[in-house]
Amino acid sequence: MLLEINNLNAGYGFLQILRDVSLKIKKAEYVCLIGPNGAGKSTTLKTIAGIIKPMSGQIVFEGKDISGWPGNRVTRLGISFISEEMNLFTNMTVHENMMMGAYTIKDKNTKNRLLEFAYGLFPRLQERSNQLAGTLSGGERKMLGIGRALMADPKLLLVDEPSFGLAPQLTDQVFSSLDTLRQEGKTILVVEQNVTKTLSVTDRGYVLENGRIELKGPSAELADNAHVRKVFLGV
Repeated sequence: MLLEINNLNAGYGFLQILRDVSLKIKKAEYVCLIGPNGAGKSTTLKTIAGIIKPMSGQIVFEGKDISGWPGNRVTRLGISFISEEMNLFTNMTVHENMMMGAYTIKDKNTKNRLLEFAYGLFPRLQERSNQLAGTLSGGERKMLGIGRALMADPKLLLVDEPSFGLAPQLTDQVFSSLDTLRQEGKTILVVEQNVTKTLSVTDRGYVLENGRIELKGPSAELADNAHVRKVFLGV
């Protein structure tokens, strides 16, 4: 098992958001976490990534308990978090942002290989490599966020709301890039509001409501679940 979370409780200060959340992800799986706004989806990713310290519970990555580890240490293990906000260096170029993603990589040949792969996935980034990140469109920023995360050569990608604020065509392009990464053997945990699209492309899913996992199973089964169809798909 690549990632295993057991009875995770987390929140902000005294405000508890996650309540006994448990989930498992195998290597090369594409898993989604869906639920209404405020359910705790992003909080789950941030806690795994070391941005939020858990109140209790266990986060195990490759057999190692990383509960409460700081974000920089989690990143070095091979976990990359792609936030909804992207947190790009807007006054730096696309290329400089990409190279910042590889700060844990020391070997120059490895950096070049990762850069070639990321630019191959997003040719538009290579075209704009000398352009300031702050001048990119929303879709291009999303691509840069993913590309920069790939520069760390992650074993697990945590992707928060990849389609947020994007036009349908760009949404399809971003999801296509994630599918390519899955085919390349990357393990992905994605949080996404576009439930129909997400369940159509992922292997398995978890439904988070009020900070608790209420449903789990193959994505195709969740798409046919009466509760999911009523609450999230409007059927």
